[in-house]
Amino acid sequence: MKEFLNSLNYGININQVNNEYKQIIRELLANQIIKEYKNKFYLDNGFAFGVLDISSKGTGFLECFDEGFKKDLLIENKNLKGANYKDIVAVKLLPLKRKRPSAKVVLVLKRANETSIVITKRYGEAVLGMNIKTGLSLALKASQKSLKALPLGTVLKIENENNNIIEVLGHIDDERVDEKISLALFNKNSEFSDTCIKESLANGNSVDASMYENRIDLRSLPFCTIDPIHAKDFDDAIYFDDKKREIYVAIADVSEYVYAYSAIDKEARNRGFSIYFPHIAIPMLPRALSENICSLKPYEDRLAYCFKIVLNEKNEVIKEELFEAIINSKRRFNYDEVDEILSKKPDLKEHNWLYKLFEITQILRKKRLKNAFEFRTEELRMVLDKNLSLESTFIEKDTFSHNLIEDCMLLANKAAAKILEDVGIFRNHLSADTKKIDKLLNELIELGIDVKLKPNLPELIRDIQALADELNLRAEVDKLIIKAQKKAEYSSENQGHFGLGFDKYSHFTSPIRRYSDLILHRLLKAKQKKDEKLFNYLLLNIQSTCESLSTLEREADKVAFDFMDRKFARWALKNIGKCFQALIIQNEWVCIAKLDDEIKGADIILYDTRANLLQRVEIQIIEADIVMAKIYGKIVA
Repeated sequence: MKEFLNSLNYGININQVNNEYKQIIRELLANQIIKEYKNKFYLDNGFAFGVLDISSKGTGFLECFDEGFKKDLLIENKNLKGANYKDIVAVKLLPLKRKRPSAKVVLVLKRANETSIVITKRYGEAVLGMNIKTGLSLALKASQKSLKALPLGTVLKIENENNNIIEVLGHIDDERVDEKISLALFNKNSEFSDTCIKESLANGNSVDASMYENRIDLRSLPFCTIDPIHAKDFDDAIYFDDKKREIYVAIADVSEYVYAYSAIDKEARNRGFSIYFPHIAIPMLPRALSENICSLKPYEDRLAYCFKIVLNEKNEVIKEELFEAIINSKRRFNYDEVDEILSKKPDLKEHNWLYKLFEITQILRKKRLKNAFEFRTEELRMVLDKNLSLESTFIEKDTFSHNLIEDCMLLANKAAAKILEDVGIFRNHLSADTKKIDKLLNELIELGIDVKLKPNLPELIRDIQALADELNLRAEVDKLIIKAQKKAEYSSENQGHFGLGFDKYSHFTSPIRRYSDLILHRLLKAKQKKDEKLFNYLLLNIQSTCESLSTLEREADKVAFDFMDRKFARWALKNIGKCFQALIIQNEWVCIAKLDDEIKGADIILYDTRANLLQRVEIQIIEADIVMAKIYGKIVA
């Protein structure tokens, strides 16, 4: 939308306005924000577009889309016109009466959220709702009598347009409400409509192979899946033919069951991604699909979209073949199990090919990393008890089993991207900009890592990692490097993947949990059938879809992080006054320490403290706010 609104500064032809933005054009005309001249629409003088931020005191600040505005525009609370945090709005500039330019909201063009989550609090004699995201208090569209009948601390979902109460989610003292809060904060839904459920159940529980005569029958091959121990949805299965040097990567053929623009497809598009909590997954697709007919479960015939990747004796890819298949996975492994297998090397009988495939993927990985980066990723895992209280945490690191699967999936993702030409859906990762790299180098000097800037960024990063290894700070420094880089995003045009060192890359291997992969499957099938009409139909508004998916991906992560932060805050409330070991992860503006004790991963906001980056400290927990999911503490040693 930013690009579209900015184009109004220079004029946009009526014929260039797609269906998605025609209603916005009508609203802008009705409010005299734009004017029409010679079949073009132009932004009128004295107006601007941007994203709204709101301070804890209720004052608005507009980050303008037009880069001509060097500072945010100040918007007083009385001039917000019902706009909320992160809404995209049109504003009218006000006469300059103070040093800072100010404006008033004229029109809300796109709400960041149609709803908000509030908790009831007493202010004097009145009961108001405090917005959990912003901390702002507001009057609810309900009688004081009915509000006072609710216990203080009741969590409510309200409409942003008029502050109507939609749903009572629960009470803040009940641990079960955390999941509902985290989902609702980002407008996520755990339930599916009746239409979606009926559509998904119509596919049955089993695959009748006789109905798919045109598919390549691979059921005799000993495929296997390798996933986390608690996984219920199996996107991918692998097999390696040692004699023919053929790697098979079979992916759940979701597009066979979920048609474009069906009810399930619309819901999947809105969700974008599955969301994973410590105790439960909120799937992108109904469970009848994600955990049953689409899932590559062991000893079940399943439809797959499969790559056969042929290697020569030098382990170079010489052929990539994509086709629709039927497979029957012969074993379900988990990561821990495979790590033990690779260490002890027992006889796996029909799955002994795993050993040779592991050797080959190690060679492929070493070759790939000459032009790419290897980051020591550490995923925080949280264990909850039966009451959904925090019981323990642990760090999950990449192991040989993870590497084996990752490099097989990278081969398939890369091969899929090659088939697309100029337009489609790509996973791009651009090189970091100079400012962020300069900031990174300055931070590293604090840690005793003094590296001179090089024009060759991959070489520079490898130099940094080598020094970090010497200081035993590799995992922590890798996080700083990742933070300094641009985020990977989806786009309709290929721009390459800097981190992986690939000229062209896409996401093909997880259509059960990523909508991007489902789109790619449909595009590839249309291309293989040489159906140009269908291919173009599937590309309608593709760039807008890509931008939406990049946003939804970040939101899915935020939902999971918010849930964990809330669990940490509840734990901290029970441990006020106690001291724990922690690591300083931020020392600009606000000093933040990450807990690194028996319980790991909680962020602690430190009071009035300046400390060195990555310094190990002992902190005392002073305060915990479950509503805002924040913990406060001070350094004691």
